[in-house]
Amino acid sequence: MSKEDVIKLAYIVGIAIGDGNLSNPNGRAVRLRVSCDTIYPLLIKKICASIKVILPTNKVSLVKRKSRCVDISCYSNAWPRLLGWRAGNKQSQNVGVPYWIRRNRLYTIACLRGLIETDGAIYNDRGYKSVFFTTNIPKLSAHVMSMFSYLGFKP
Repeated sequence: MSKEDVIKLAYIVGIAIGDGNLSNPNGRAVRLRVSCDTIYPLLIKKICASIKVILPTNKVSLVKRKSRCVDISCYSNAWPRLLGWRAGNKQSQNVGVPYWIRRNRLYTIACLRGLIETDGAIYNDRGYKSVFFTTNIPKLSAHVMSMFSYLGFKP
């Protein structure tokens, strides 16, 4: 993978930790499914394109759900290795951000972008920009705090 491809992988790690899940519904291949509101068509395209860079020979599907939701789906047994966690509940696995992302500035930025796009927000508060991120996973919370500190912010 090129450096640009690895940046996209770091972004997908953030997206997957935020609004994704891994399952193995057919017992043969692991499925990454990312749920997204259809009011964000550019985000949906960006996620699909990033997955295609990471796994160029794998099919990326959009599955419409009730209301305004779509699932972005891709099967590959490489997902647990690429994402750093396995199929099942992320909270019970105490999922965190892989070390290879946290030790590199560009990968950290890409991963945080994915995490904030799914489980956070950037907004103006009293005339300056603020970032909000929420999780119920202790390890992930600690990793996000250290990532912001690594980038020079004071969370």
